[in-house]
Parts: sequence; C-alpha cells; structure tokens
Amino acid sequence: MVQELIDLKTFIIEGRYQDALGIIDELEGMGKQAILRNIESFLTRLMIHLIKNQIEQRLTNSWAASIAGSIVEIRKLNLKDNKTSYYINVGEWQPYLEESLELAIRPASQEVLNGQLSRAKLSTQLNREQLLLIAHDLVNLTYCNSVKALEEQLDQYLTQLPGGEAWNTDYC
Repeated sequence: MVQELIDLKTFIIEGRYQDALGIIDELEGMGKQAILRNIESFLTRLMIHLIKNQIEQRLTNSWAASIAGSIVEIRKLNLKDNKTSYYINVGEWQPYLEESLELAIRPASQEVLNGQLSRAKLSTQLNREQLLLIAHDLVNLTYCNSVKALEEQLDQYLTQLPGGEAWNTDYC
C-alpha cells in the first residue's frame, strides 16, 4: 500500500489525474477486500458455534456470547462509513455463508463432542440448510436494529436454538 500512496502523490503532483483516480480505485478495492475478509472471519466463527449447537443440541453461555459477538461485529464491519449502505446487502449473503460453513467444519470437528468426530464424519451429520437459514436470520437482524436492540433480538433468537431455553433460564 505504501507504493500506491507514493504513486498517488506523484500522479497528483504531475497532474496525471486519471492515473491518480486509478490508484484511488485500487486502494478502495483493497479496503473493501480487507473488510470482507474480516466479515468472513466472523461468519466462520459464527458457523463453528452454530454447528456445535446443532450437533450437541445445547447452548452454553460461551457459545451464545460468541454467536452474538460475531453478529455485532459483522454489523459494525458491514455498515459503510456513510452509515446508509453496506458492503454486503441483504440478498447477497448466500455465497459468504456457504463458504463460511464449509470452512467452519474442520475447526468445529475439534470441539464438537470433545473432538470425537472427524471433519468428514461431522460434515455428513450436519443439516446445512438449517444452519444456513439460522445464519441468514441472524445476519438479517443487523440491518434494522441499533446495537442495543440487536442485543435484545439476539437474546430472543438464541432462546429458540436447541438448548436455548435452558441457557436463557441459567444465564439470563
């Protein structure tokens, strides 16, 4: 990125504005890619805990905190600086969620049932459609809620997950 900034300065000084605009477009693209990578990282963390919840049919306070924390971070990252538009719009999540689900299986296999399932075995036991539906529901909450309202919506949603009712009475 340093070289791009040096080139940008040079192009502006030399009056090469089209070249400068090209560098600006490149820098914007690099920034967007960095944000998308961060969102994808939180999606994978989300999926790991949703997988654990689905297979073990329980919800721990730690898993609930990780699920909620991932969604709050995704909300922050996805909202552009103008506070009116998003990097990933409502109808654009499917490929990101599908990829994150696949990336989450290996790390989840190390944790689910104390690591008793291989990645391949865990993969065959998953209800992918259900996981993707839950993940869609959760990311969709980020579009219409303030952080405070989002936290309340997340608590309500988490109680609907397997073991969520027991989690709610144990921890809330």
